[in-house]
Amino acid sequence: MKSLIASALMVLAPALALAQASDAAKPASKTAATKPAASKTAVKHKEAAATKKSAAAKAPASSHKAHVAKATSSRTQLKSAANQVASGLVAAEAALSPAELAIADRVYTGHIACELGASVNIQRDPASPGRFNLEGKGYKYRMTPVATSTGAVRLEDQAGGAVWLQIANKSMLMNQKAGQRLADDCMSPEQLVVAQNLKTHPQASLLDTPAPAAAPAQPAAAK
Repeated sequence: MKSLIASALMVLAPALALAQASDAAKPASKTAATKPAASKTAVKHKEAAATKKSAAAKAPASSHKAHVAKATSSRTQLKSAANQVASGLVAAEAALSPAELAIADRVYTGHIACELGASVNIQRDPASPGRFNLEGKGYKYRMTPVATSTGAVRLEDQAGGAVWLQIANKSMLMNQKAGQRLADDCMSPEQLVVAQNLKTHPQASLLDTPAPAAAPAQPAAAK
């Protein structure tokens, strides 16, 4: 009897072993089967996160571009307004009298040397006939001709307080607001010629003019 039971156990042992192996394999296969699904879900989450990051990155960039576009538009509008104001000022300046234009025609222009190593540069303004731009060390003026009773050429910058006086042999620049001379004994090539001629042929002073000769005495009338 014992031998019969032992034989039966020996016969059933392989079947039990196979059943246990099958039961152990089932959870593993389920786990293996769930892994791809889990990995797919993780991939979807990663893709969604990447999409959000990309959208978040694009949003500030588009906002920055819009801000830059607005700033550029504002600068363009300001520049246009400034140009219109400048055009209006030039148009308002354009009304010079014939006498003032005649004075402007007599102004010496270019780089003009002055005493003590100073110099000025005076140029005609092509946008506003009759007016001049005068520059020197530390100053810049916009000059307009002014009629004088002496016939001397006079240019003024009323806003800056500058006055440019030109006579035959020299010119000078003054700042009336500051009460000082900015440049003196300025000579263009034409004025230099006149100055040299005056040195060699000085003009006679009124004090050096000889007195007129006395009239001859009239003979006494015959009685």
